[in-house]
Amino acid sequence: MTAFQSRGWLIAAALIAVSALFPLGDGTDAISIQMVSSVYIVAVLYLGASLHGNRYGGWLFSLLPLSFAAVVTLTIIVHSPGVAGVANWGLWLKAIGLWLAAWMLVDMIANAGDGRRTSRWRNLAPMILFGATLLLLWEWLVVGFGISPIILLPPSAIGQAVVAQVNTLATDFVWTFLHEVLLGWLIGCGSGFLVALVADRIPFLRRGLLPLGNVVSALPIVGIAPIMIWWFTYDWPSKTAVVVAMTFFPMLVNTVAGLAASGALERDLMRSYGASYWPTLVNLRLPAAMPFIFNGLKINSTLAMIGAIVAEYFDGPTIGMGFRINTQAALSQTDIVWAEIAVAMVAGSLFYGLIALVERAVTFWHPSYRRA
Repeated sequence: MTAFQSRGWLIAAALIAVSALFPLGDGTDAISIQMVSSVYIVAVLYLGASLHGNRYGGWLFSLLPLSFAAVVTLTIIVHSPGVAGVANWGLWLKAIGLWLAAWMLVDMIANAGDGRRTSRWRNLAPMILFGATLLLLWEWLVVGFGISPIILLPPSAIGQAVVAQVNTLATDFVWTFLHEVLLGWLIGCGSGFLVALVADRIPFLRRGLLPLGNVVSALPIVGIAPIMIWWFTYDWPSKTAVVVAMTFFPMLVNTVAGLAASGALERDLMRSYGASYWPTLVNLRLPAAMPFIFNGLKINSTLAMIGAIVAEYFDGPTIGMGFRINTQAALSQTDIVWAEIAVAMVAGSLFYGLIALVERAVTFWHPSYRRA
């Protein structure tokens, strides 16, 4: 444990100790405040001390029960009638102390471990802890300050809406993702890749298409969507066309850049072997272009989701994630709106992550994936 981490644990415990001097909210019991604060102080100090000099096995035994107890306790306090909407310094100092303790824990995990067995855990754990901390702070702030549901919902309310509207959300997701996002992404990326191969053979096309791609990429989605509706009817093909238009040029630009990534020495070596254009393309230039190609695929995975949802704001079938967000927002049904946003966020992240996993398997030879 470094000096910075030791000071962090002590400051976290001190903040929680000072919080015992302040009320949690209106009408809270001072004795219960002292008891809860004492539990927090002991938990934070014990967790910090147990992490000192221990490897991952010792961390888990200390982390799981203490973090779970601390989070559950403070969340219950936030939702109690005497605190929700009228939270005082006693609550916020505890929340800041827990946040600081989580920060120190993430820092320790990120800088610990010395072998291949722990590298994957070391890379994954900080991301999970950081995301969980943000969700908890979101929950505590919204409930503690009593923020109106019209402005912002806590994650717990969004989760309840997802469970309550699971059938509607599933139907909207299947329609938007399979009919529009996935199909448009495949067509846009595939056509962009093929046109890039043609442009690589014809310099005139390469010089003309790349500036055009920059112009088209700057076009607003809300301007493209109505035009696509006029061209491809009001049904899902018009939304798919919007996704194709958004994903075509990023894939084209990245593929053209990737095909030029191979070095002059490598190309000279292929020519010395008597290799023509196509063997050079397959054996040298395409493998060298793979990081660029996957970069375009990952960028387009997010653009496709955004394009499909925005396109559904305009006339079309009474189904889909964008349609549901638009109509329910007009009715002030913020729980359904946030539930649709949550599903879109998770789907987009999983889509991006799946492409990243395929990239890692295909481009395992790339220096960025080599282990020290």
